[in-house]
Amino acid sequence: MYEEHPRYIALVDKVFDRVDKGLIKAVTSAVTLAECLVIPYRASDVNLQQAFLDTLTRSRYTSFVVIDQQAGERAAQLRARYNVRLADALQFAVALNSGCDAFLTNDHDLKRVKELRVAVLKEFLES
Repeated sequence: MYEEHPRYIALVDKVFDRVDKGLIKAVTSAVTLAECLVIPYRASDVNLQQAFLDTLTRSRYTSFVVIDQQAGERAAQLRARYNVRLADALQFAVALNSGCDAFLTNDHDLKRVKELRVAVLKEFLES
């Protein structure tokens, strides 16, 4: 159903399984949606497009958060402090404004953001 990177699929499946069961609440935004839909749109893969749309915007334990003025201001502060890309700063701002406990990524460089615990997929496989 989703793009499956062979190295990470088992771990990602565990995360989504916990979200589906309500053990973890996920927060996402239009940034994630825009990033996830690029490959399905390029491939004209309607089923994968719909899978991402359903998962990110209609899942019971996933909150799709609108990027508002407060998130924009916080993203600017994060960019100024950590020199992160705009998309990453917006994602962090949404997570922080939503009261998230952690930020899941596979970009180790984002650990420099100290306002939120950054969980890096690769590190789970190495431990």
